[in-house]
Amino acid sequence: MASISVAGEPTLQNITRAIVRAEAAGFDTVWASGRMDALTQLALASLRTTRVELGTAIVPTYPRHPHALVQQALTVQIACGRKLTLGVGVSHDTSMSSLGFDWSAPVRHAREYLSGLNGLLAGAEVTFDGTDFSLSKATAPLAHLTATPQVLLAALGPQMLRAAGSLADGTILWLSGARYVRTVAVPEIRAAAERAARPAPRVVGGAPVWVTDERAKAYHHAERALQGIGSRPVYRSVLDLDGSSSPAQVALIGDEDLVAERLEELAEAGATDFAAQILASSPEEYDRTHSFLAGCASSHRPVTDR
Repeated sequence: MASISVAGEPTLQNITRAIVRAEAAGFDTVWASGRMDALTQLALASLRTTRVELGTAIVPTYPRHPHALVQQALTVQIACGRKLTLGVGVSHDTSMSSLGFDWSAPVRHAREYLSGLNGLLAGAEVTFDGTDFSLSKATAPLAHLTATPQVLLAALGPQMLRAAGSLADGTILWLSGARYVRTVAVPEIRAAAERAARPAPRVVGGAPVWVTDERAKAYHHAERALQGIGSRPVYRSVLDLDGSSSPAQVALIGDEDLVAERLEELAEAGATDFAAQILASSPEEYDRTHSFLAGCASSHRPVTDR
């Protein structure tokens, strides 16, 4: 599936325009994240879109009680005509610790969170006594008014991938090279889904994309732009598993033929979708990259707009 990310847009008006443009261009999914609330972005965009899947990549779980997130997500699901995909994740140690949360057991937290979230989204009465939160005969009345949105868990390490396979509909990856997808992400999540008797999981690969004829120049720009991301421990471990020394090596940078080849490698590795975050230094190269990815969408290559 073809998707694109609109993270980093400066205003809600520009975010909505970007989502409308992505739908018109033929993308299958638009993923919202960034500094503004992702679900609010999608609720506004839903008023101007009719077809495109609207996904969050991601909503951090620690600051949001699952009951509060379910209420917000189901409201957006109603607004967008049942096209919401709810991507959640534990975020990062530094981000959550600065808010006062104990990030010492993120996998346990994710499992507890999904256990409560899934039941509430399904309209069940949920009683759950966990370490991080508890529910006592809790319900979400909106669940009876709309379809349950698909839930994806952002997962990179093997333990989190197993949580995604057993308790979610799939995973959202980032800086995911083909080797990592093939040897770590897909085997771990598929095996966990099989053990839990769940359907085959959705695996959304993701990386920056830059279609250009000046590959060397673009690569050096990407090295600088992505340097901070590569220093985060969770991404550093994934890059090591992929055999990549930096995020720029995982980014899809080059002309149309080279980027298409990299996309095919990810699809062959087992990615069911690819979420692209466009990285370009000029409006012309942004438009070139956007048009190329939209063409992949129309030809049913696994690309989405992030």
